[in-house]
Amino acid sequence: MKFKSGIHFTKHVPKTLTPFERLFEIFKELITHTSGDFDEAIEWLRELDEEYQLTDENYTVDDFIEDLKQKAYIQPKSGKGGDGKGEGFALTPKTEKLLREHALKQIFGNLKKTSSGDHKTKSTGSGQENTGEFKAYQFGDPLEKIAITESIKNAQIRNAMGDFNLQDQDLVVEDSFFKTQMSTVLMIDISHSMILYGEDRITPAKKVAMALAELITTRYPKDTLDLLVFGNDATQILLKDLPYLEVGPYHTNTVAGLELAMDLLRRKKNTNKQIFMITDGKPSCLKLPDGTYYKNSVGLDEMIVEKCYNMARQAKKLHIPITTFMIAQDPYLQQFIRTFTEANRGKAFFTGLKGLGEMIFEDYEKNRKKRLE
Repeated sequence: MKFKSGIHFTKHVPKTLTPFERLFEIFKELITHTSGDFDEAIEWLRELDEEYQLTDENYTVDDFIEDLKQKAYIQPKSGKGGDGKGEGFALTPKTEKLLREHALKQIFGNLKKTSSGDHKTKSTGSGQENTGEFKAYQFGDPLEKIAITESIKNAQIRNAMGDFNLQDQDLVVEDSFFKTQMSTVLMIDISHSMILYGEDRITPAKKVAMALAELITTRYPKDTLDLLVFGNDATQILLKDLPYLEVGPYHTNTVAGLELAMDLLRRKKNTNKQIFMITDGKPSCLKLPDGTYYKNSVGLDEMIVEKCYNMARQAKKLHIPITTFMIAQDPYLQQFIRTFTEANRGKAFFTGLKGLGEMIFEDYEKNRKKRLE
């Protein structure tokens, strides 16, 4: 008798992308690099098309723009009708969401889905995720948590060859992790040095922010993420603002960024709080009580640096660890970050742009598994 398997194997056939899908993948990269400037992105796309023949007479860049409109990925800017050639269009919320998903896929593409809001700490107790270990039953433990097999085994060992009976002392329950929630503030440096020396540092930082935001809102919806940028001043930004971030002619007011981050976290009810800071430059600016700015880009200014150390100590007192992702490789700047980190008892990663996203994700996941003291 011949049995047929329920599994049917076939040769893998790669998915064939449509002309729109091929251009859309390129467009998502271009629109991120141009900080949401649709006209500039389309201009780049036309140049790439001319050089690499991305389209043909059957499907042109103009056809692509028309599809973007029809699929509600773009809309006319206020007061502009758009001429169908890329003039006067803005991204829709639908596209902003897709850009965050695109960044998440690029940076954290190997993530596995888990239940929403489930985060465990190293502390055990009442919770929903089992540790694989057992503890003696205590009054108040849920009855459904009693491990029947292990409890009966304990009773058999205790009774040995006598009559079997099950007593309170035999009962064990499977231990579980506490569930935690995390409040995170992500600080992004938008000072001029983020585009100096021909290196685009703001785009990778922006992608990381979009990916982290998408990760938290989809995988950990009970966590909170606040976003801010800091140059001469610090400003809170919204999730929808991320694709449009640009570097300005600013110095680096790290103190202002930390003050705003700590102010945002003071309002959160979660026990676990943390600050992530992405920066490539030294602190070079302070806002004085009279509203004027004190700036010094030469070396490390003692007054500015000491203010930074004070902010690190204040965050430590509030049980807010600061994790710094330092892009710059200058030894004296790295030493400043080491001292800053020691004052906060936080963490620092000295990294280039490559692997920045993976580092932030791994650190965020690691912090999910412990209760910060």
